[in-house]
Amino acid sequence: MTKKLSITLIVISLICSSPIKLMAQNTISDTSLNWPSSIKGSTHELAMNGDYIYITGQNMDHVAKMDYDGTIEYFKMPDGSGPHGILFDKHDQLWVSLEFKGVVVRLDEKGEIVEEIDCHISGDGISTPINTSPHGIGLDADGETIWFTGKRTSTVGKINPDRSVEHFELPALGAVPIYLHAGPDGNVWGTELLTSKILQVTPKGEVTEYSIPTGNSRPIAIKPDPLGDYMWFTEEAGNKVGRIDMNGNIDEFSVPSTQKNQILAGLTFDSQGNLWVQSYVDQNNPNPEGNDYIIKFDRSILRAPAGDLTNVEITYYKVPTSKTVMHRIKEGKDGNIYFTELKQDKLGKVTIATAIEAVK
Repeated sequence: MTKKLSITLIVISLICSSPIKLMAQNTISDTSLNWPSSIKGSTHELAMNGDYIYITGQNMDHVAKMDYDGTIEYFKMPDGSGPHGILFDKHDQLWVSLEFKGVVVRLDEKGEIVEEIDCHISGDGISTPINTSPHGIGLDADGETIWFTGKRTSTVGKINPDRSVEHFELPALGAVPIYLHAGPDGNVWGTELLTSKILQVTPKGEVTEYSIPTGNSRPIAIKPDPLGDYMWFTEEAGNKVGRIDMNGNIDEFSVPSTQKNQILAGLTFDSQGNLWVQSYVDQNNPNPEGNDYIIKFDRSILRAPAGDLTNVEITYYKVPTSKTVMHRIKEGKDGNIYFTELKQDKLGKVTIATAIEAVK
């Protein structure tokens, strides 16, 4: 363990009364995806199914299929299409949003596009169909209806099982909705990057927005509470994780930072109910330089008093690569935690292990 990292974690313990753990460096690794493209720095979403991990390379116009041994196969998407969101429905069908092209497509096992759903807005008074820029995609509670964020149009859209498409306008203009996930209440919840709001949309398309207490917090990812009472979300600029109940009440927890220019990306829950969050040095404000981390909050955070992490154990995993601009994070079939490094075009893995040191 290096002296520099030990000092960093001592600093964390001074600004957070929670017990802090430092994990052995061999518990976290990352692998270059070696996209078959001259374009670099655009590794985005990931989805798991069976023995494979699927990853979108947006500006490279590719989807990668990786097995758990690290063997990679690449699926070429149309030039300039911008694959971003990715998921499997309850029928194990793979769907990808081609954000720049304005469509959501279904791929077969060979990576061929076998179905394409137009997500443009058209109608009376619209001379040219408008690309909604379907960015994030998420499943409805039924496991087959697909929702998408209209990043460009301040809308959310719905692809029904019969492939009809509906668009619903958000109350806030310029919201830049980016992420969606079904909630335990049967509604779909999402994040609005530029308005710092959480959205809730019913199956009928009725939208409600809830303001995050921290202004200009830039919410990113949102996931349901394993116990079914809350949706949890990350605040990129607010450097907090938040939880919102089904009535719209929001609590926030400040994430202990290693330095002031640390920001957050995605979050996920593992099968034990622990919360995992990506924290990295903001590359739009890169000085001072520093390490990027995957942070684990013990499952006790699920019922922690609002804003109080005193009795929540927090574990930091230093990412081997710096300047990562991390994007998404999920638990794999093997029980390990996988994450994307957007700028470095890598897939990272946290292998669950025993802590070698605790800083109290």
